[in-house]
Amino acid sequence: MEHSTNSKVLLRSLVSSIKLDESKEEIETIVLMLLHGRRGVSRAEMLSGKDVECTMAEFADDMRRINAHEPVQYILGATEFYGRTFHVNSSVLIPRPETELLVTESLTALQLRQGGARIFDAGTGSGCIAVTLALESPKSVVTGIDVSDDALGVARKNAESLGARLTFLKHDMLGAKELPGEWDMIVSNPPYVMQSEVRQMKKNVTDFEPHLALFVPDNDPLLFYKAIARAAQSTLAANGIILAEINERMGNETRKLFSSHGFTASIVKDLDGKDRIVVARRA
Repeated sequence: MEHSTNSKVLLRSLVSSIKLDESKEEIETIVLMLLHGRRGVSRAEMLSGKDVECTMAEFADDMRRINAHEPVQYILGATEFYGRTFHVNSSVLIPRPETELLVTESLTALQLRQGGARIFDAGTGSGCIAVTLALESPKSVVTGIDVSDDALGVARKNAESLGARLTFLKHDMLGAKELPGEWDMIVSNPPYVMQSEVRQMKKNVTDFEPHLALFVPDNDPLLFYKAIARAAQSTLAANGIILAEINERMGNETRKLFSSHGFTASIVKDLDGKDRIVVARRA
């Protein structure tokens, strides 16, 4: 028989059980996500003190994992992106709010086209970008690629659960000389964190998220953008466009890279004023 607990009291108890070096606001956000994921109670319901059928003891394992710095999204096996729930595990990066800007910019570019487009997502990971574009632009033909079989498995699961029609392929961006097919739009959130930046990152990222999808060597931090630019020269259609998330520290360098390959490139800043997206068009 389950016991009823005031959700506001439960929220405070769980917050006090987390010993991470984070702000109180961040810890509360983690707990609110956990309670919503486990019990489906909304933030408003929890803060109003709605009774929930559970006890503090039921969250003991969750608290242990959170205090070991495991991301709550991996604990729940899901996260929100662009208003939808996506499956995630440790084989894929956790979709971040900044990447929603990449989707928004891509959809804005698609509005300028008549009908759909042939869209290529380089390094699809969880499939959050490719699946969202397929759902938001149903006339488009979307293909996502990744070098990881495990990541492709997660992406296919997300496409199926959300009812998106698109294709996923195994493909190595660095090992191949060109992209398969011809494309009107190439989107990507490739690895771009330099190894020297690791010491500034939190353990929930460095200890749990896949390094293959995160890090690049300090002596060649733009290697994935080079691969995209080279491949796009032969596979991007006339009037085609590239949109890619970037390292905020490398905005000017990334723009110059695409310009050197014959593209007209510009940078889109995020809400914090940081360089976040490179947009490259055929000159």
